[in-house]
Amino acid sequence: MIAVRGYGGARVAVLGLGRSGLAAARALRAGGAETLVWDDSADARERAGAEGFAVHDLTREGAWRDVAALIVSPGIAHLYPAPNRIIASAWAAGVPVDNDIGLFFRSVATDEWDNLETAPRVIAVTGSNGKSTTAALIHHVLTYAGRESQLAGNIGRGVMDIDPPGDGGVVVLELSSYQTELARALTPDVAVFTNLTPDHLDRHAGLGGYFAAKRRLFAEGGPDRAIIGVDEVEGQYLANQMAESAADDRLIRISAARKLDGPGWAVFARKGFLSEYRKGRQIASLDLRGIAGLPGAHNHQNACAAYAAVRSLGLAPKIIEQAFHSFQGLPHRSQLVAEAGGVRVVNDSKATNADSAAKALAAFPRIRWICGGLEKEGGLGPVLEQLGHVVKAYVIGREAGRFALQLGETPHEVSETMARAVARAAAEATEGETVLLAPAAASFDQYDNFEKRGDDFIAQVTATLARTAEPG
Repeated sequence: MIAVRGYGGARVAVLGLGRSGLAAARALRAGGAETLVWDDSADARERAGAEGFAVHDLTREGAWRDVAALIVSPGIAHLYPAPNRIIASAWAAGVPVDNDIGLFFRSVATDEWDNLETAPRVIAVTGSNGKSTTAALIHHVLTYAGRESQLAGNIGRGVMDIDPPGDGGVVVLELSSYQTELARALTPDVAVFTNLTPDHLDRHAGLGGYFAAKRRLFAEGGPDRAIIGVDEVEGQYLANQMAESAADDRLIRISAARKLDGPGWAVFARKGFLSEYRKGRQIASLDLRGIAGLPGAHNHQNACAAYAAVRSLGLAPKIIEQAFHSFQGLPHRSQLVAEAGGVRVVNDSKATNADSAAKALAAFPRIRWICGGLEKEGGLGPVLEQLGHVVKAYVIGREAGRFALQLGETPHEVSETMARAVARAAAEATEGETVLLAPAAASFDQYDNFEKRGDDFIAQVTATLARTAEPG
């Protein structure tokens, strides 16, 4: 656990008692704060009370008396589409509002670091798509190379739950826009921006607000090393803002769309090969085509980002390449579920928006596409450009009929349920095709989250394969 520094003896309130909220409450208590907790859920309050926390009703009059700070869980809206009423009341009382990411950055470095031979480092990864895979890949490579590494944040453990990093240790954080937007301290040693596509627009009042939330990771004086994807105009802008000159090697530009020129440090992937350039010369090249855990151009961008991050810590290209080959990928993200009769079955339930689904479609030539769910703002725009890869679509979800209307002349059927979609796709698939779950939509119309949706897909695939394997 990372004990929170700076609040010893102070009264600090925690709003939201999920994983991150409870972890923050425990860390505050470990740092000597008098921790007050509140959640709209009576069950959540009861669980926290059972751990000895003082349940403090933040909705009542006078609730903010002598409270030094409010720590908010990331799922609670604090600005758009409207401020949570408790957060608004904290503002009115002049109480500073922060989150667990802010607590982490103000607390992780201690005086004990002065006695270490090599100070620990923090790598923080944000972006619209690929940040989970990139963070996990960085962690995997470091572990493969024998470096102490912990994976936390929006993936892995809660940031306050990790162990204090030791000599030369690395903490790898995946950070969402919800986390970067509110944190009062954001000071990673290495910051990674993968890409930007429209998502969570209601939470940030549009694309500009969403980008502003991501940019905050680079704002407070800048990290020692900035790794920025430049395949969108926002990344190009951010990279330009970070560089003092064209040759400034504190910036590493990455791309999965084109060769990057100039005298600076660049890592890019073209036609399945990753190249590293410095001062206009190629330093290293890796063949990504045979790496099973990183299929498709979108994963090649993730590979470029992870490669740049660990190279900035001094790892050799050969070690990185070896580690890439042993990376198994993440559940629900280009996850190979089965392969039978020349047909691959891939679970990309995490493809919850049109851009991520388009990238998943681009990774395979002939696809039986399972799609649909709770459609996000902006429609299917990027997906439509990849429909040439789709042999047939099987649309699920409560609004399957409306979703299917956007597919135009692409062969499709309205399946509604995952069970029917999997059964039909499996029955019709032929050798060389891929049955792909890449919904291009949120899961909440039928499932609690994308993980539950992906688990159901795997269960239906397993059941279907078992039936086909039974003797006739």
